Amino acid sequence: MTAPTAEVALCTFLGEIGVSHDIHRHAPLFTVADSKAATAHLPGAHTKNLFLKDKKGALFLVTCMEDRQIRMKPLERALGAKRLSFGSPELLAEVLGVIPGAVTPFAAFNDRGSGRVTAVLDQQMMATSPQNFHPLHNAATIVVEPDGLLRFFAATGHEPRILDFDALEAASRPDTAE
Repeated sequence: MTAPTAEVALCTFLGEIGVSHDIHRHAPLFTVADSKAATAHLPGAHTKNLFLKDKKGALFLVTCMEDRQIRMKPLERALGAKRLSFGSPELLAEVLGVIPGAVTPFAAFNDRGSGRVTAVLDQQMMATSPQNFHPLHNAATIVVEPDGLLRFFAATGHEPRILDFDALEAASRPDTAE
């Protein structure tokens, strides 16, 4: 199986900025359940990625541990956003150059220079090594270390917001939620 052009460009970029990485090929994955079945043998953090927008048009690329229960209200408060919703597939393709099912923090590679997207990372995920993400398509998994992910964001001109997702989940429990 040959690597898509976008993956080759990403991996070249990672090499140029000194981020070591490994690639594992598999059938295309479209959901967290698909990913769990195909990549469970890979150690480290496995993630879910959300492309969100708020009512003022701010865009967010949220990457967190795959089993997180994301509630929008606590996330909105943490981000200072109003009325978060999922960005459309068309907006996702325009801004990050990926399709639904292939959303990845590495899509910030396609947002270099414009800075339209704010990256949001799970604090607990960032404490886990290694980390597993799609390489701009969903038929492979790229494995990097947390410091490599941060180096990637710095090189693309993004300063990710690192949030305590354990606290966000606690805030969304029925006994503590609004």
